[in-house]
Amino acid sequence: MIPTPHEIFRRFERGEIEREEMQLLMALNARELIAEMEEDRLNPAAALLEQLLCRRAASKWVRPLGGRLVREILQALGHVDEFPPARLLWNAGHPDVPLHCFFRIRREPVFYFSSVERTGDRFVVETRHGASGKGKQEIRRFVLKRGPDWILRVFDGG
Repeated sequence: MIPTPHEIFRRFERGEIEREEMQLLMALNARELIAEMEEDRLNPAAALLEQLLCRRAASKWVRPLGGRLVREILQALGHVDEFPPARLLWNAGHPDVPLHCFFRIRREPVFYFSSVERTGDRFVVETRHGASGKGKQEIRRFVLKRGPDWILRVFDGG
């Protein structure tokens, strides 16, 4: 499995990999994105349907939580090691990328929130990810809390 861009940058900054290896791993990530764009071009009807479903999923959470908080949750989940959807969420903090781009309803690997609960200063987020099809996704619950620097982080996930 190709490491996420966050993992690649951390490994590079720690000196575990050289610049050439970092560029090669980032190129592999880019090739995956390009392959999805080509797939969308070949099947525009399916791509449009997926986009509409993802927009609906994003707006479902933007209404009660606000776009900034949804983006913060996605960004925090993007830093979770050994969480496969982190590959999709590595740039969730960039406001120029629309929120619906981070949700995947039918396209594999699927990723979406099934619930988000606020309890005091914590958020409990339940995600579904993995294979498409009803009941085939893996369910994970994460507890997120703001640190002393006011950044939302995952404190417990399993």
